[in-house]
Amino acid sequence: MSSRIITLPNLLTIVRMALIPVFVSLLFYQKFLLALAVFMIAGITDGLDGLLARRFHQQSPLGRILDPIADKMMLVTSFVVLSMRSVYPTPLPHHLPIPFWVTITVISRDVFILVGAAAINMVSGFRAFRPSFLGKLSTVVQIGAVAVVIFAAQTRVGTGYYLPTVYMSVFALTLLSGIHYVFFVSRLLNGDRK
Repeated sequence: MSSRIITLPNLLTIVRMALIPVFVSLLFYQKFLLALAVFMIAGITDGLDGLLARRFHQQSPLGRILDPIADKMMLVTSFVVLSMRSVYPTPLPHHLPIPFWVTITVISRDVFILVGAAAINMVSGFRAFRPSFLGKLSTVVQIGAVAVVIFAAQTRVGTGYYLPTVYMSVFALTLLSGIHYVFFVSRLLNGDRK
């Protein structure tokens, strides 16, 4: 059992979770380029853990739980911290911090999916949840938005031109993927019953 828990992919996932306080600290001290580097390292470890798990047949039940938790922890933390005015230098660059309505949409969708999955599991025992294409696309856009916002905090050039588009893209895709998830899961449930 221990060999299925202590695997290289799981260790990489734990490293990714350990990078979250480092990332937040760098943002609070306005070391934006270093924070961006840590965020990118976390993204690389995310890709590596899945690749290694498949390549060396080290998939584990723990890894299937920890990996999405680590992803969501990093993203939600990023949006919450980057929504705080105190993180940015004064005077504030145009369209920073991230608007609260964008952050609350990201968090609400994740809570909605988590609570919905838990409720369905408790009622029907269904566990075969898989991310939809729209959900994956929304996550990619959120990751890109965090990187763009951190870069904008460092450069502070032209933020009024591209940041509103970034925020609307995150909002729209997050909302659509949340609505789509309802239909996607109902289709999975119907297929499971058949």
